[in-house]
Amino acid sequence: MMTFKARVVVIIVALLFIGYGIYEGHYQTTILIAGGVCYLVWSHLREGSVAMASDAFHKQDYPKAKKLLAEISNPDRLRKGRRNIYEYMMGTIALQEERVDEAEYHFQLASRLPWKKDNEKGMVLINLSNISLRKEEYDRAQAYVEVTKKLTLTERQGSIISKIQNEISKHI
Repeated sequence: MMTFKARVVVIIVALLFIGYGIYEGHYQTTILIAGGVCYLVWSHLREGSVAMASDAFHKQDYPKAKKLLAEISNPDRLRKGRRNIYEYMMGTIALQEERVDEAEYHFQLASRLPWKKDNEKGMVLINLSNISLRKEEYDRAQAYVEVTKKLTLTERQGSIISKIQNEISKHI
């Protein structure tokens, strides 16, 4: 887990070692270091700083998580296991900042990506149904609730779904 700046510093130092290794004729070590540089570049493109942002997110340090997520210039390159978490965190941060349309966009993307556990996807769908309630789009909210009911949820998520259903039934 490294930030973009830390990766750049490590790559610069590694390139200096590669230059020295070539100069001194230590070709095997030079190849190993070059492999490490390749791995750093690959991990930046496929992993980004999502893991570090996730740690900050779980500690509810949303400004730090937002800053770390901003380092990812092209989220389309992230692997699916990271992209879903990226989109969920971006949606939650946007919701915290009252940018409802942007939050809905990120949660929509997250809902289309694969999740390991049903309750993780359930949180995405619960957020989408809450956003639909805010926008007074009760049919959409009900559709999200119906999809969420098919998932294996925690007790807390089940109680949230029942509260959403009660709110929907007041307006339909």
